Formats: sequence, C-alpha cells, structure tokens
Amino acid sequence: MAEQFLTYKGRPLVRGGNTIYYGNMSDEFVCVLQILSEKEENGEQVPDKIQIQLLKTDPEIPIMERFVKNGERRGLSNAMEIATIWLERALKEQ
Repeated sequence: MAEQFLTYKGRPLVRGGNTIYYGNMSDEFVCVLQILSEKEENGEQVPDKIQIQLLKTDPEIPIMERFVKNGERRGLSNAMEIATIWLERALKEQ
C-alpha cells in the first residue's frame, strides 16, 4: 500500500522534527522549511520564525549548489504561502 502524506495545495507535506519538506521529491524543486523558534499561543507552542529554502532535488548536484532561494518569515501560514509561490514559479519555469 502506498504511503499517504498530508498535502497542502495539492503537494506533499512531511514534517520531521523542526523541518518541513514541501513538494514532490520527484519534481525538479522542493521547499524546505526550518522552524527556528516557537511561541506560545492559547496555551500551545506554535512555529514562529521559519526559514524557507527552495532547493533543486537533483542528487548529482553538490549540496551547496542546490540552494536556489532562501528567506525567513514569521508564522507558518506566511512561510507556507511564500514556499508555495516559489515552488509554483520554479516548477512552471522548468
């Protein structure tokens, strides 16, 4: 049976610790979101400061050359919106 992932706007969303992978690894690009800090909201810890990276998925490319874009946003929803825009633009241009 194939694994089922959470999706956001039709793309897989996988979290491992403080790192969120967004996109299909079979595509040319994915976004990696790193939770840098959290804050308390309504008694819950929620992501606050998020680093966003647009990466090429080609394993033949050296890791340092895979980085296409890098930025930071406050709040997970803001970070996800930027990641979606970057990913859609990058995949459209290929």
